[in-house]
Amino acid sequence: MNVPAPLTAEDFVARTARSDRSVATVVFALLAVASFLPTLLVPIPAMGDYVNHLARMYLLTEMGTANANPYYQAAWAFYPNLAMDLVVPQMARLLGVENATRLFLLFSQILVVGGALALEWVVKGRVHLAGFAALMFLYCLPFSWGFTNFECGLGIALWGIAAYLAIAGRSAPVRLAVNAASVMVLLAAHFFALGVYGATLGFYELWRAFDRKCSVREIALRFLTLATPAVVLLATMKLAHGSVGNEGTLWYFDCKLLWPFFIVNGYSMAVSGASAIVLLVAVYIAARCRALKLMPAGIWIAAGFALLYLAIPPRLFNTAYADIRVLPAIALILPAFGLLSLPDRRWTMAALVIVCGITLANLGVVLNVWLSYRSEYAAVIKSLQHIDRGSKILIGTSAEGEDPPFEDLTQFPIYYAPTLAVHYANAFVANVFTETGKQPIQVRDDVRRLSIPNGTPVPVRWLSAIFEGKTAVPEGRAAIRTWYRDYDYLYLVGPAMANPLPDLLEELDRSGRFALYKIRRAP
Repeated sequence: MNVPAPLTAEDFVARTARSDRSVATVVFALLAVASFLPTLLVPIPAMGDYVNHLARMYLLTEMGTANANPYYQAAWAFYPNLAMDLVVPQMARLLGVENATRLFLLFSQILVVGGALALEWVVKGRVHLAGFAALMFLYCLPFSWGFTNFECGLGIALWGIAAYLAIAGRSAPVRLAVNAASVMVLLAAHFFALGVYGATLGFYELWRAFDRKCSVREIALRFLTLATPAVVLLATMKLAHGSVGNEGTLWYFDCKLLWPFFIVNGYSMAVSGASAIVLLVAVYIAARCRALKLMPAGIWIAAGFALLYLAIPPRLFNTAYADIRVLPAIALILPAFGLLSLPDRRWTMAALVIVCGITLANLGVVLNVWLSYRSEYAAVIKSLQHIDRGSKILIGTSAEGEDPPFEDLTQFPIYYAPTLAVHYANAFVANVFTETGKQPIQVRDDVRRLSIPNGTPVPVRWLSAIFEGKTAVPEGRAAIRTWYRDYDYLYLVGPAMANPLPDLLEELDRSGRFALYKIRRAP
């Protein structure tokens, strides 16, 4: 009879470590399945901008067919914001527009999680922290508000960064080829994601030059290899009369210190704040106990992104919330450069409990909101039966006019739901995204003056005051100068309220978060 040799201390530690890794792997797999589940459970994800993007996908897919909307035309140009516009219409011919758009979102989520894992594997030769970080931030504020092209682009950027770091020690032609391929894809997908990619590699190359005391010639060659594809493509875009958004850059510091606490969840500031505080405290304790530290390259990248976050204006090229997009990039990139060494199993279990708690709390909020909007979106689509085909529609809001409505972010997903009228009623909707430099759709000349290209719903108090002659048209809102004569229907989205202008508006339909009115023509 063979008696097994007693375990040595080293064997026991190794076996415990393997067991902990197995537990962590199972937990990650279960959390990943749960995190992708909301996108599979609902036909239209309840994300603010998503429904407006879905309306544009209908327009692009039906362009040139018998069902084409008469008020819109394709306007393709060299824009760096075309990820879903290039992909979804092609997929929609096989799957339908609604399914293709949702599949694009799911693919973007998988790109983000997979890219974080790939980056960590390249940097450390194993996956440890990045996957959990990606799941905790999968429904962060920019993603859950429906910045779909940015989400897809950021996922591509993570894979591009991983590819570059994997060949960082190879010859200049190899680096140039890999970098050029990433830059081309990213420029088409989303300009800000290209910026994240370039900034990360720029900070990495600065660290490399400092750490290895490289010669000036070598440093110049590496940065030239890194920058050349982007410079060439941006110059080509300029020569081809392409553009990056529109004029309109505003810088203010008001919320920069608050956004890190509100970034984790896009529907509940309370859940987001609590999650951020728990995460920051856990990171602080781990760092204080020397269980967590950043690799030297990670320190340079963290410092660079911190300065970048402070420097970027909140509105850049007329694109709102530009600065907060840096925060998910930090959350997805830095874990790849983090080294975590927990003292014992109790620490490991505590870390898993924190990660699971944050991920599941955010996921619970997302599921609650998304499932509640299944009936709400169905009600909006049903209400479109009351609209005459080819009508003109304006979207107003009963809220105070903030977009999104910070007093109740669960109202935001209804803001652009009426834009689906471009498909279901072949209507003109003033608030469809058609901004030059961002979307390859333009409004035809005969209705262009009625368009609100950035899509923001108009506060009902403005509409009432304009109709009653009590106020001038707000700056930049010429489209609503004579709204009561130009449009046929008005959707009011947001908290329920009584008919604000009963002599002008005839109520046709109502649900918990919207009301549809027919605008009576004045004699």
